[in-house]
Amino acid sequence: MAIIILVMITLIAIEHLYILWLEMFAWTTRAPKVFRQIPKEMFEPTKALAANQGLYNGFLAAGLIWSLWIDNPAWQQHVAVFFLICVAVAGIYGALTATKRIFFLQALPALITLLLIALL
Repeated sequence: MAIIILVMITLIAIEHLYILWLEMFAWTTRAPKVFRQIPKEMFEPTKALAANQGLYNGFLAAGLIWSLWIDNPAWQQHVAVFFLICVAVAGIYGALTATKRIFFLQALPALITLLLIALL
């Protein structure tokens, strides 16, 4: 895969590792500063739900990181495409159900990377 695609996959994986950390370990400390639309009193009671979401974001990051280590170019691309589609679908669903900002932060980078893969 072209270096720009590998860089995009790496950045998307890092973003999802950040989301994992935020939702699993910093939900009641840092997350209220990030998710300002959620009332502060909701963070403690939703801690377990957020941790579950964070775990799923960690799985997305793990899959993208795994794709970077695959030696076979065809399999590397297949695995990357699968996890990028998962990120895009999650981002689109989040934009439709939570906030439009999720589309631009999660779905759009994945869709751009998928487009780059299709063009190259």
